[in-house]
Amino acid sequence: GVVEACLLHMLKRRAAGFLRTDKVAALFTKVGKTYAVAGDICKKVQDLQQQVESRKSQPNGQEPLKRQGSTTSKTPVLTPQAIKHIWVRTALIEKVLDKIVQYIVDNCSKYYEKEALLADPVCGPILASLLVGPCALEYTKLKTADHYWTDPSADELVQRHRIHGVHGRQDSPSKRPALGIRKRHSSGSTSEDRFAASAREYVESLHQNSRTHLLYGKNNVLVQPKDDLEAIPGYLSLHQSADSLTLKWTPNQLMNGTLGDSE
Repeated sequence: GVVEACLLHMLKRRAAGFLRTDKVAALFTKVGKTYAVAGDICKKVQDLQQQVESRKSQPNGQEPLKRQGSTTSKTPVLTPQAIKHIWVRTALIEKVLDKIVQYIVDNCSKYYEKEALLADPVCGPILASLLVGPCALEYTKLKTADHYWTDPSADELVQRHRIHGVHGRQDSPSKRPALGIRKRHSSGSTSEDRFAASAREYVESLHQNSRTHLLYGKNNVLVQPKDDLEAIPGYLSLHQSADSLTLKWTPNQLMNGTLGDSE
């Protein structure tokens, strides 16, 4: 979506097409007439769109019969978001998006107004350079809406933290750490289930994930909850999300799974 916004910034009407609602498609089609790499992407996108349309028009019962014994005619399953950005997405997966953008930058006077982002002598080449990295990746498995459910378990995340952490437990370095404060039984109460779920989510948040970035972490930071209590060692971490910074501190007992009956 961000790449599309850059491509559409101050695009000439002639390049966007007077009657076409999909301006990105019009741009790729026009570039494809003079640049073979973009022309190949146009053909692949048109094939994908035809397959998606034919899949919509077919009855549900007939589709498996068509697919049976044939791998070449397998229709790709595209989400509405993927179809919305199908031009940029296809060029990205085919690893040529950076080349197409670079070609557009080199020939920007044909497609853009003078004040356009891609016509800028600095911003245009920078955008093309930034796309080299994403185009070098293999998109064998894209993230889906339910990818949070396939993340590693909190127990595994704690174990990874143990392996890579500076300070490890001296008493049992080879022991796999347990996350749960108490084990869940089939007859466990709803509050215990909720507690176990919140504990898993909390420990997961201490590590890098798609929602927050771990900026800083330090072991054995002492915190004194009350004047008459001893200072408790724990794990201090600073996290960045889309709109805020969060400071967290987790007692070592919780990280080690040895909280017991402590308050």
